[in-house]
Amino acid sequence: MEEKTRPTKKQRELLSYIEKFIQENGYSPSYREIMSGMKYNSVATVSLHVNNLIKRGHLRKRDFSARSLELTNPTGDNKLPTNMVSPKEEKWLIEKIDHYFKQVEQATIHEMSKIDELYVLVGTLRVFSLDGAASNFLERLNKITSKNTS
Repeated sequence: MEEKTRPTKKQRELLSYIEKFIQENGYSPSYREIMSGMKYNSVATVSLHVNNLIKRGHLRKRDFSARSLELTNPTGDNKLPTNMVSPKEEKWLIEKIDHYFKQVEQATIHEMSKIDELYVLVGTLRVFSLDGAASNFLERLNKITSKNTS
C-alpha cells in the first residue's frame, strides 16, 4: 500500500457515497450499487476507482469478498447517536418484534417468561426512541396479559 495521499474531488465524492451507504445500510455497497449511485457507465470504472482508493490508503477490503469495503478514516459526519437507529434498522427491528408478538399471541397458553420477554422488547423500542412503536406494542402486550390473567 502506498502512502496515503489526499483524495481528488471525484474520489472524495465516491468515499462520501460509500460512507453514507454503509451508515444507512450497515454494510458496504456492491460495485453495481456504486455504479448506479455515482452514475458511472460500467462496473470496470467502479473497480478502477475503488482500486485507486485502496492503493492511496483511503479504502480497504476487509476480507476480499463482496460488500467488504471499509473506509480507513471515516468522517463520521452522518453518524447517528448511539441510541438511534436508521430507518432501515427501525423497520427490521419492528418486523422482528411483530413476528415475536404474533408467535406469543397465537399460543394457546402464554408462559410468563414469554410475556417478560415481550416487556423487554417493548423497553428496547423505548431505549431507541421509538416511542410510537413501543406504545402500539404495549397495547398488544396489555391484551395478552389480560387474557393470561382471566
